[in-house]
Amino acid sequence: MHGQGTDKYDNVRIGMNARLDTIQAAILIEKLLIFADEIAARDRVAARYGELLSDIVDIPEVAEGLTSVWAQYTVRLPSGCNRDAVAARLKAEGIPTAVYYAKPLHLQIAYRDYPVAGNGLPVSERLAGQVLSLPMHPYLDEPTQQRIAHSLRASLA
Repeated sequence: MHGQGTDKYDNVRIGMNARLDTIQAAILIEKLLIFADEIAARDRVAARYGELLSDIVDIPEVAEGLTSVWAQYTVRLPSGCNRDAVAARLKAEGIPTAVYYAKPLHLQIAYRDYPVAGNGLPVSERLAGQVLSLPMHPYLDEPTQQRIAHSLRASLA
């Protein structure tokens, strides 16, 4: 459980997440045959999100010359926005969201003895409260993404 305590986002000890069993390995070997196609499809989904959302939220950017496999598509909501209210509204419309890494590492118990700058890590702390991950997979079709974008736009109005 990667050192997880009672809260899944508070690691109480440094651990590992290693749960690849034989069946998962067999499936992944077969998925390697379509891996490049899935990355390309995820990249198209991410580009579409960018076109639909860049005027209302901060979208992720991939540095030139690099590639993302888009395990998540995480946007940064505008300052002062109530992320929980936005997520609840999207959920009410059948759109799942997630907040990964809601607590920065330097605030987790497992890392309490690691050095931090005198003023903490204010950017990490601010971003942890502003990010929201939207549905992301290689088979996310355009009408669904348009519905997600419309719902997000409405929830921010």
